[in-house]
Amino acid sequence: MNTLPAAHRPASPQPGAWVKSSASFSNGNCVEVTQLADGHVGVRHSQHPEGPVLRYAPAEWHAFLRGARNGEFDRFGSG
Repeated sequence: MNTLPAAHRPASPQPGAWVKSSASFSNGNCVEVTQLADGHVGVRHSQHPEGPVLRYAPAEWHAFLRGARNGEFDRFGSG
């Protein structure tokens, strides 16, 4: 579920168009996301576009986003 009003949401990319996170940096922290043709969400490392793509059902993806927005994963990756 997107909490932003429709007027403030970025346009949905075409299936297969990868979007890089604005938090990605040239130091290798590069994550890209796409809407797959079958409706799933794909996630990959942008420096390895030929590598594996993680696939999530829309409900899984939105559950993850809600958790991230709520800070549920902030403790991970901190050392």
